[in-house]
Amino acid sequence: MSMRELRRRIVAQFAVDRRVLALAFARMADGIGNSFLIIVIPLYVTSDVVGGATFGLGESMLIGVILSLFGFLNSSFQPLTGRLSDRTGRRKSFILIGLAGLAVTNISYVFADTYLSLLVVRGLQGVSVAFIIPASIALVNELATSQDRGGNMGVYNTFRLVGFGSGPIAAGALVNLGPYRLPADVTLSGFDAAFYLATTTALISYGLVTLLVADPDATKANAGADLSIDIRDPSGEHLFDPIFTLGVVSLFMAAAIALFATIQPQVNARLEQGSTWFGLQFAAFILAQVALQTPIGRACDRYGRRPFILAGMLLLIPTTFIQGFLTSSAPMFLARLGQGVAAAMVFAPALALAGDLAGEGESGSKLSILTMAFGYGIAVGPLTSGALIGYGFKTPFLFGTALAALGAILVYTQVEETLESTRSVPVVGDD
Repeated sequence: MSMRELRRRIVAQFAVDRRVLALAFARMADGIGNSFLIIVIPLYVTSDVVGGATFGLGESMLIGVILSLFGFLNSSFQPLTGRLSDRTGRRKSFILIGLAGLAVTNISYVFADTYLSLLVVRGLQGVSVAFIIPASIALVNELATSQDRGGNMGVYNTFRLVGFGSGPIAAGALVNLGPYRLPADVTLSGFDAAFYLATTTALISYGLVTLLVADPDATKANAGADLSIDIRDPSGEHLFDPIFTLGVVSLFMAAAIALFATIQPQVNARLEQGSTWFGLQFAAFILAQVALQTPIGRACDRYGRRPFILAGMLLLIPTTFIQGFLTSSAPMFLARLGQGVAAAMVFAPALALAGDLAGEGESGSKLSILTMAFGYGIAVGPLTSGALIGYGFKTPFLFGTALAALGAILVYTQVEETLESTRSVPVVGDD
């Protein structure tokens, strides 16, 4: 293949509405800063900088509470902010409010020197990001059509994951290389450098959205809808509403994958490996997501959403099950890579299908069901594995396997294609 042909294919792969691409770059930038904190906050909590009342909790529990509060509040507020963005029809404003809140809270860490202040700042961050996610997904959905929605979702998620995956790599080095001597005899600690950089990435995102992103020309709000989530299928064709089902499936998928996060000591002991291997295994999921989100999104525009969602949940079953029986590092890396492939086959097509099913002016509230569920899954998985690992190394992975199997059954029995998503359309860039 010639270089010219390769460039043409790369351009075709990311040929989406320029506002979607700008939003994707903005989310990549704030993703770098936000993921920084996953590494920096535990180090900060255990440093000599932070003190004050611990409320009777040990350091490990404090770290868990501070980190999990972000996810809990973020997920819990998404249906509300999604509905509000539907009612106003102003997605961009909500994204900017969230990015401004993220910038303010990032810089606030510089002044947070007690456990309580860290808890407050992290909680406010969760609320801020709850303004960003539903409005961003809704905006991508409304800028897309049924013929290219999967590709748009794939590009958006790819860049977001690039940012989220690259942040932790640099965070540890930035902290460890400090303190930094600046002009005018100013010394900046490694922690403060990380917080300032996270603030900068949020401000870059704010600038990109301000300059390059705009709401669709005609965004009509369904102001009469309420905040309730339909559980039963209103058409009566299935037991559960299809968007609710996709949300449950997203929760099961996220929980099955996140089981791995909190059992690092047990994994390393069983596989007789160090933290480097664990880091690679943890990152394998993100690597697969980055590589496959966009092509799978494009493919589901051509061949339909449901086959990919179902195939992804079926692949999640063996890739989760086998982890409980592995005894060496390389196979575990491959199993985690397989989980990433499975998640890539589920997430973008599920968002695209929910977008197909959402009514006019309902994108924020309907798609937030999936993002909220995914966030809860990321929180539930580590808590569950921490509770189940005491019953044997295999037990958490058997639980995750059961969730994956139940999710596959739900997709098979409760989810159908929409008419729009079954149309065969040419992939952008094909001759």
